[in-house]
Amino acid sequence: MNTLPETILQQAQSLPEGGILSPKEFLHLGGRAAIDQALSRLTKTGKLLRVARGAYVAPVPSRFGPRAPAPEKVVQALAEQSGEIVVPHGASAANTLGLTQQVPIREVYLTSGRTRKLTLGRSEVLVKHAPRWMLALGTRQAGAAVRALAWMGPTHASESLASLRHTLSSTEWHTLIAARAILPGWMAQAIGAEAIRG
Repeated sequence: MNTLPETILQQAQSLPEGGILSPKEFLHLGGRAAIDQALSRLTKTGKLLRVARGAYVAPVPSRFGPRAPAPEKVVQALAEQSGEIVVPHGASAANTLGLTQQVPIREVYLTSGRTRKLTLGRSEVLVKHAPRWMLALGTRQAGAAVRALAWMGPTHASESLASLRHTLSSTEWHTLIAARAILPGWMAQAIGAEAIRG
């Protein structure tokens, strides 16, 4: 029969990249103190990475040695586990949609849950609580457009929207127009003005 650390490690390695383990998953195998100790030992030996309090991931083997999982995969697993909405930050959305050439230096995601930092190897990922209107359209392109506009700000709204009207598909553009009621006044007004021009 496997020891507690072996069982935990097997479970971690059976998950897809970025899959998150929680100590609570192993309570049927022993007391909380024993589980915490096993997780701590596995972390010290580099077999697991502690990304946040009560959240562990397995490193990914690569030809250069083990590496931390891709941040977006860990964030996605976190969202699935907690039932939160988690989406890329407005700066990333603005870059992806071609509204800026600036590439964000730090990985930041927005969430419906609480703000927290994830440690992935040497890098740190910030998962930041955001207002509901920023998350309302989720991961779809219209949602990315809302976050990009919020990041660009009111002074760049009309030029950003002129660009977005050509970047977004017709369905996503109409979704953005239809979402005006839940958006801040300046953004709703700018979207309405661009819709009339169209």
